[in-house]
Amino acid sequence: MFPKTDSYQVNNNQNDAEVGERYWPVWMIWKRRRYVVAIMVFFGFFNKFLLRANLSVAIVSMTSKTEVILENGTVAYIREFDWDSKIQGYVLSSFFYGYLITQVAGGWLAAKFGGKYIFGTGIAATGALTIISPFVAKQSFYLLIAVRALDGLFEGMTYPSVYMIWAEWVPPLERSRIASMAFSGCYIGTLVTIPLSALLAEKLGWEYIFYVTGGIALLWFLLWCIIVKDSPTKDRYISNSELSYIQEALGEQQVCRTFSHPWKSIFTSVPVWAIIVATFGDSWGFYTLLTQLPMFMKDTLNFDLPSTGIVAAIPYLVLAITSLVTGYLADWLQEKVIMNTTQVRKTFNCIAHIGQAVFLLLAVYLLSPIESAIFLTCAVGIGGFQASGSAVNQLDIAPQHASVILGISNTVGTIPGIISPILTGYIVTTPTADEWQTVFIISSALYIFVAIFYGIFASGNVQPWAIYTDNAKSNVIYVKHSDN
Repeated sequence: MFPKTDSYQVNNNQNDAEVGERYWPVWMIWKRRRYVVAIMVFFGFFNKFLLRANLSVAIVSMTSKTEVILENGTVAYIREFDWDSKIQGYVLSSFFYGYLITQVAGGWLAAKFGGKYIFGTGIAATGALTIISPFVAKQSFYLLIAVRALDGLFEGMTYPSVYMIWAEWVPPLERSRIASMAFSGCYIGTLVTIPLSALLAEKLGWEYIFYVTGGIALLWFLLWCIIVKDSPTKDRYISNSELSYIQEALGEQQVCRTFSHPWKSIFTSVPVWAIIVATFGDSWGFYTLLTQLPMFMKDTLNFDLPSTGIVAAIPYLVLAITSLVTGYLADWLQEKVIMNTTQVRKTFNCIAHIGQAVFLLLAVYLLSPIESAIFLTCAVGIGGFQASGSAVNQLDIAPQHASVILGISNTVGTIPGIISPILTGYIVTTPTADEWQTVFIISSALYIFVAIFYGIFASGNVQPWAIYTDNAKSNVIYVKHSDN
């Protein structure tokens, strides 16, 4: 049943467990508790990006000229926040100051105590801070930067912590599909945030962007605490067949929180560095588009704010669909022994990054509203292949340490979130098409470099330093296979 290229074997008891687990019809999703967890994580990521992307649209409204009739009847056009492009760059990047700090800490805490409350608390705290952001912004942009940095501080723990949830809940041959399903919440969150924020700013005022998105996050946190358990063994509603199936499928990869992390081996591992480099390059392109796409469409393609919100959201719908499709495709290729894990990760990642580089350049050099919008959609959408590439690779090479490795790679991947908006603010000052072309050339060059580096050095095998053995815990036999 499992491909010969996978890096583990299980005993025959798994067959019975899996048959029992698959007894439930597909539509009875609540009977498969690991999918319930995945759906809740999906909405967690949905909220994560509601809270992260809202400012990208809000700042367009906050800094736009609005018509005001003075007491003497004179019509004047003023900005509520008279921030130039450099100040806007610092405000947009401020989230990542805090986000940079807590990546490794979040991964370590999740590995030590479990991912549920680390993930949930991070989003809830960010939601609460988002609600007070309008008041803070009206006091001082320095205070807004401080609050956004605190947002990042709490949210920085969420992404690494979810990898410990996957390590405890998801069988290896379902990782691509379940992880991509959950991670698509990021893209759907962005998809909803951009037009929703534009609509709220147009109808109610930019302040309601923060009130609404923060309130939704707090509601999700309440449901998260009620529905989700930290591990399958703590879930009172999980069936015996599903519990047995998960435990048998994980085998020696089952999480033990008494182990220590081999820090030297992690930092000297070439496959780990392949993930780190891939995360950096992918983050640079993603954050550039996330923070600058509405402004690019307004400045260069001459979209108004409502149109900008709708058009800028479409690429993230395509991205969500692509990531879901490729997640199932990646697992299918492994189950049918068409490709092994390493081949899947490398192939999917290279398709994502090379495709993004090509489409970005086409979008910024054609500069036709329709054609550029189409190519930007393709550039963002093809990135869905990365969800089944480097995005889940930590679980392949070191499931016990996946949250910590993700923390390290995401720390490095946060640097673009700080640098990119500031650099764009210094490059795009007029603004002109040439300035925007420079911004996207930088992203495309990084994508090409990442595709080459990851294609050479990545691996899908559990690394020797990541093997944890506890003979008393399981009778599963660990068998190591090569990729060849």
